[in-house]
Amino acid sequence: MNKNSENISGWKKFMKSMTKAHDLGTEEDIMLEHDYDGIKELDNVLPPWWLYGFYITIAISIFYYVQVFYNSEEYSQEKEFATEIAEGKAQVEAYKAANPELFDDSNIVALTDAESISKGKELFASKTCTACHLADLGGSIGPNLTDNHWILGGDVKSIYNTISKGGRPGKGMIAWESTISRDERIQLASYIVSMQGTQPANPKAAEGDIIWPEE
Repeated sequence: MNKNSENISGWKKFMKSMTKAHDLGTEEDIMLEHDYDGIKELDNVLPPWWLYGFYITIAISIFYYVQVFYNSEEYSQEKEFATEIAEGKAQVEAYKAANPELFDDSNIVALTDAESISKGKELFASKTCTACHLADLGGSIGPNLTDNHWILGGDVKSIYNTISKGGRPGKGMIAWESTISRDERIQLASYIVSMQGTQPANPKAAEGDIIWPEE
């Protein structure tokens, strides 16, 4: 017997020890008496590899159970959760510190390039702003956005803030900051600014005491 055949033989022995599979042709030895319309059943044992895995999961579960209830200082889920939350917040703050321009709303300016205005117009339609303000921004349930009367301010920062945080309580204008990105909110606010002074088909009467731009 050469070395290669010895390896193959050893591997087969190992696989047989892990599966306990019966050799072909010996099915009669483990055949049960059941017979369902010619279909018979073999009484195979559970393969050892599966049993070992099952026993290991039981051992791990017992170990973890004991640790959770008797070593809570090291295996406290509440502490793990609190630690991960603290780490997550620290990462967020670090990101904010490294990218202040992304979070400082005081630096927002109205965009005027055609691409940004076009994107803002697209968002105005796709985010259903038209349902309350109409496609020409003349106002319906919501106020007219083309005149210079504003309830919460008509400069780009005020409009951005209204889009982000929502309008007056109970008036239907929801906060969009969790569903529209910061860049898109700026584009949307910039589009609204660009439409000020236009002439909608049926403009709603002016609302709000804030005048912007000032007359």
